[in-house]
Amino acid sequence: MASGSDRNPIIIGGLPSQVPDFDPEETQEWLDSLDAAVDERGRERARYLMLRLIERAREKRVAVPEMRSTDYVNTIATKDEPFFPGNEEIERKILNATRWNAAVMVSRAQRPGIGVGGHIATFASSASLYDVGFNHFFRGKDDGDGGDQIFFQGHASPGIYARAFMLDRLSESRLDAFRQEKSKAPDGLSSYPHPRLMPDFWEFPTVSMGLGPLGAIFQARMNRYMEARGIADTSKSHVWAFLGDGEMDEPESLGQLSIAAREGLDNLTFVVNCNLQRLDGPVRGNGKIIQELESQFRGAGWNVIKLVWDRTWDPLLAQDRDGVLVNKLNTTPDGQFQTYATETGAYIREHFFGDDHRLRAMVENMSDDQILHLGRGGHDHKKVYAAYSAAKAHKGQPTVILAQTVKGWTLGPNFEGRNATHQMKKLTVDDLKRFRNRLHIPISDKQLEEGAPPYYHPGRDSEEIQYMHDRRKALGGYVPTRVVRAKPLVLPEDKTYAPVKKGSGQQAIATTMAFVRLLKDLMRDKEIGKRFVLIAPDEYRTFGMDSFFPTAKIYNPLGQQYESVDRELLLAYKESPTGQMLHDGISEAGCTASLIAAGSAYATHGEPLIPVYVFYSMFGFQRTGDQFWQMADQLSRGFVLGATAGRTTLTGEGLQHADGHSQLLASTNPGCVAYDPAFGFEIAHIVQDGLRRMYGPDAEDIFYYLTVYNEPIRHPAEPENVDAEGILKGIYRFKAGEAGAIPAQIMASGVAVPWAVEAQRILAEEWNVRADVWSATSWNELRREAVDVDRYNLLHPEEEQGVPYVTQKLSGSEGPFVAVSDWMRSVPDQISRWVPGTYTSLGADGFGFADTRGAARRYFHIDAQSIVLAVLTELAREGKVDRSVLKQAVDRYQLLDVASADPGPAGGDA
Repeated sequence: MASGSDRNPIIIGGLPSQVPDFDPEETQEWLDSLDAAVDERGRERARYLMLRLIERAREKRVAVPEMRSTDYVNTIATKDEPFFPGNEEIERKILNATRWNAAVMVSRAQRPGIGVGGHIATFASSASLYDVGFNHFFRGKDDGDGGDQIFFQGHASPGIYARAFMLDRLSESRLDAFRQEKSKAPDGLSSYPHPRLMPDFWEFPTVSMGLGPLGAIFQARMNRYMEARGIADTSKSHVWAFLGDGEMDEPESLGQLSIAAREGLDNLTFVVNCNLQRLDGPVRGNGKIIQELESQFRGAGWNVIKLVWDRTWDPLLAQDRDGVLVNKLNTTPDGQFQTYATETGAYIREHFFGDDHRLRAMVENMSDDQILHLGRGGHDHKKVYAAYSAAKAHKGQPTVILAQTVKGWTLGPNFEGRNATHQMKKLTVDDLKRFRNRLHIPISDKQLEEGAPPYYHPGRDSEEIQYMHDRRKALGGYVPTRVVRAKPLVLPEDKTYAPVKKGSGQQAIATTMAFVRLLKDLMRDKEIGKRFVLIAPDEYRTFGMDSFFPTAKIYNPLGQQYESVDRELLLAYKESPTGQMLHDGISEAGCTASLIAAGSAYATHGEPLIPVYVFYSMFGFQRTGDQFWQMADQLSRGFVLGATAGRTTLTGEGLQHADGHSQLLASTNPGCVAYDPAFGFEIAHIVQDGLRRMYGPDAEDIFYYLTVYNEPIRHPAEPENVDAEGILKGIYRFKAGEAGAIPAQIMASGVAVPWAVEAQRILAEEWNVRADVWSATSWNELRREAVDVDRYNLLHPEEEQGVPYVTQKLSGSEGPFVAVSDWMRSVPDQISRWVPGTYTSLGADGFGFADTRGAARRYFHIDAQSIVLAVLTELAREGKVDRSVLKQAVDRYQLLDVASADPGPAGGDA
């Protein structure tokens, strides 16, 4: 296969349609030959000859159009299958025991009084696909590197647990604690692959369907990125993703195939378990999902290996001189193949082979039982081994193996191929007996009839168990296993943060730019600078990060093979095979997948990376919220920047760009530490603490979300004796009131702090109110800490009751308290019950719209004048000012007229 620059051609398989025919006579001879083949030998023979010519043309590097799909048979011919190095008989016994234990574990979890269920059928269909991998391909981590990265299909987890039980990695009591993580702690097993719940076992969370394939692509890409940049030797690591054919309906499953092909990720193999069923019924009942997927993967530039039939079909296909059998396979829809999986041999003889005398002749010497056992390729160890070997040997492209199986395979007639099999969790005694007999498990009827069905272990000294241990030893250790070998990083000294803490002087800059300036200094650090991974979805210039182009450069494994149109500029676009910046195009899902892969490199490869993912804040948690849960589950670390934040700050962009709720969405993720800083010095403290918490000696499995804005303001220098603890815990007094007699408190976050300061001035000068301004750097963290305190108090009523930090901080400050932000009110309202006094909030509730910042803020009534009115209103309720002043304020500031508002500062992309 092509490699290097040849693997990324500009035109793939193009046939020039307007090239003149320089030798019409020769052309006619070729056409006449084809006509003769059709007339004398038939269309099937002519088709075969054409396919061989296309194959030879490709071997000679003659560009011909790609075939959309191939025949519904195995890609690897029987004669080309490699020698199978395993002991198939022992492996069959191992697999039978694993199948039994997986099904029994789920059935026992459904017993009366427990009823937590599980899924049996997915692993039953894919068991051989996993077993061949475990025995011959999946590399462990004992050699000191990252081994292989395996994305297990979520619903197959019972089978992975069952195999771990056979290897004494999990005890019987742990199997019995499946899906009982708290009531059976510490023995509980998570329902699916959840690294956060089982951090020594699982590596990748996959059961949120579609995220597994997406994550696998970007994990393979991250492996190449780390190797290219000299951070880790990942050359031996191979990424395997086990997926379902129904799962491929998810847009995330197929949406990023092109990047894997474009970058030639031959370190990646998808194994799609094509059991032809979704959760409720057939995937493509009237169609053929394997053919459809083949077309999609081929079109995206992948190497496709079809593993459709087991070895029992080989003699029949060898007889198929007329192509009638292949034609029958090609034209039979999936729904009918599902039916064949549930019917008798006689039914198959009549309905599949019976409508053509040539087909009938092929099976006339076969019994109905032999016909019944014409099997699917995904259940044949030798065929699976051949497919995996070919995938590993293929160079220049990622590979997908489309393996046909039967859902619920071996579980008996009540399960196999049935539409309801995904939801079936319990086997009856009769089901268990049939299952036992089919697998040859030495368990008696009496054992099955009395109580819960028992697990089966052939014994620690048995040849099966010794074989399993030997194979894993040869492959470098047990999988799945998650190992953290990374050492704490040597973090920058305080002086690195000093420039940002000095403020911006007379220059007005946005908080996004304040962060970028800090990031530039951090990336110069000799210890951690190279570990930063910059990620953005085609918005580096918007966020003022084009200044990194000339030095950090954009990662592209092919380098830059063109002259950049802006090459004369100081900040020219620059690509490099060793670039530090990941530019994944207009794909937030792809960027988040890069973020997750980079953020978990400390565990995957023992080398910490510090991802910094910057995006339009509206298109972060809202668009890829499921992936941020995946990030938390995978214990990934790093910084997430919701730039252009706020509902009114991104002036002119309108409804879908106006983020007034991502902080609220972030608050739902327990692994996310979210801040809404107002000034550069706050950002400096937050980033420094984030590096300490995520990459220091006592590293935590969290990630940081900072919302930063594009509105230019003058950033003050860090106040003397700044309350650093308050900044990190979520609130500190930024500016005490200096004039006025009537006390009040204004709490603000992010871009709203300057409005609060302006309201403080107006209140003092015009209404005799002395208001303190508090910067609420994190409403979310204040609430989280308060909830923890309340929980402790609830369960320890006789002990000294704790006081939430926000309550402590505000105690002694005379209210009322007015909170304001560029978010919907639900964000500051999170802390309302713990504020020691009258509390009200202002916010931008509703859809955003395009207008000036001033007009938008006047519309939502969150500008300085509206804050003044809110403070006066609360003081009037407390009887501290006369209610008549409220109407005066409304009229004085023209608060009912949006057009009367000062438009505010314009511009400010970053």
